Amino acid sequence: RAGHRHAGPVTPHGILSRLCVRRVHPGQPPSILESPIRARQCRYQRVQVGLQTLEAKLHVAKRQIRKLENRKDPIKICFIGCGKFVSMFLAQYNHLDKIQIDSIVDINVNQAKKNCLKSGLNEQTVDDINFSNSLDEVLDRDIEIFIEATGNPIVGTVHAAKIIKNKKHVILVNVEADITCGKYLSDLAKDKGVICSMAYGDQPSLILEQVEWARLNGFSIVCAGKGTKYHPTFEYSTPDTVWGHYGLTKERAEKESGMNPKMFNSFLCGDKSAIEMCAVSNAANLKCPSNGLTFPSVGVYDIAKKMIPKNDGGLIEFDGQVEVISSIDLEKKDIPNDLRWGVYIVIKAQNEYVKNCFKDYGMVTDASGNYSAIWRPYHYIGLELAQSVYSIALDNRATGYTKNYNADVASFAKKDLKVGEKLDGEGGFCARGRLITSEKSKKEMILPLGLTDNAILKRDISKDDVIRLDDVELNLPAEVIEARKYQYNLLNSSDQN
Repeated sequence: RAGHRHAGPVTPHGILSRLCVRRVHPGQPPSILESPIRARQCRYQRVQVGLQTLEAKLHVAKRQIRKLENRKDPIKICFIGCGKFVSMFLAQYNHLDKIQIDSIVDINVNQAKKNCLKSGLNEQTVDDINFSNSLDEVLDRDIEIFIEATGNPIVGTVHAAKIIKNKKHVILVNVEADITCGKYLSDLAKDKGVICSMAYGDQPSLILEQVEWARLNGFSIVCAGKGTKYHPTFEYSTPDTVWGHYGLTKERAEKESGMNPKMFNSFLCGDKSAIEMCAVSNAANLKCPSNGLTFPSVGVYDIAKKMIPKNDGGLIEFDGQVEVISSIDLEKKDIPNDLRWGVYIVIKAQNEYVKNCFKDYGMVTDASGNYSAIWRPYHYIGLELAQSVYSIALDNRATGYTKNYNADVASFAKKDLKVGEKLDGEGGFCARGRLITSEKSKKEMILPLGLTDNAILKRDISKDDVIRLDDVELNLPAEVIEARKYQYNLLNSSDQN
């Protein structure tokens, strides 16, 4: 069926990441696998459990496929921003069933059209899409779901608020807007009877999927996070130095692949990790480390051993927190079995019987046997964004959304900054982000990283010093001012829900 745009199957929310189960590490103590016969029995048991799980997921898949087959009208969508993430979706578009791109909004329409063609759409398909450089021009069209993918938190918040107030669903590929104003937007969507969803394919949504699986099945979440390539020296990387760290030339990265140097620098310098863990903290009600993310170098078979509380021999500060693990060590050497592109959770056995089950079925655990981990080795970014579209259109369900205002991303000076200097946002030359609690953010009036773009300094700031709201001159839209005020006010309330 490949090659026919309205003939492909839909994968249900949950099936992919939950099928990425662990295998026993070759160096793990044998536990009950004492004999070849017993080893074969246990392998057989694990296969049987896996097949039963697969059967249950396929049942869900069949139910969603039936819904899709019974749907007569296409799912009309609109993209706002047509960069790398959206281009990856476009590359899958010809194989998706009943999704129809009605409009694409971009400040550079000609480049957006080129991106469509480069992603594999033919000229007729591109001609059938309505292109515009203004959201206001497409708001009244017959569009079911808008996908905000500009990457700009201020502009993205304005767009999302307009869409929601127009009683249309929105998917926030724009994680930056989500962590800056996401609680306001989610509550606004609930009030208007629509959905404001995280984007499936981005790591926060995939982590939320694992967290949801664990909690539904009675496990407590000890730690949740993702992998990345991190080194302390990367924190001072800029868009001018970024490609050397990736082993790419500027020509290869920017001209051939259309990669944004600021965005990819954000992945490297730690900004994106802070942003995505802020999103997970706010969506899953998990704690932040007191002094920001620590990026320990941990391979997948050590996650259950190390990403547990310090009083149990691990590395994390709290039971129930977020953390990012690095794929390289302090000497910048790759560690074995890294999780650079993936996501993970750590769960805890609630009683002795569950602990014994971990052992009986060869699950990776810590030395005590109390903690186990599951992980997904990759995320497919825009290639799997359709999951969010189908989840909303068929099940009226978000693939993750902001439920709390637990965390913010604070701004710290990347270099000595001078009065009158204009800041340039995430992944730029001026500021870097650090995950902090929302209480600390409000109490100390710290400038969120999402508000740094085009902020003008009113005083000098030394390298590595925190930047506060009264250090800068801001010219924010009314929607952003309202959203931040709403979220600050929630901290005075005992119930954010």
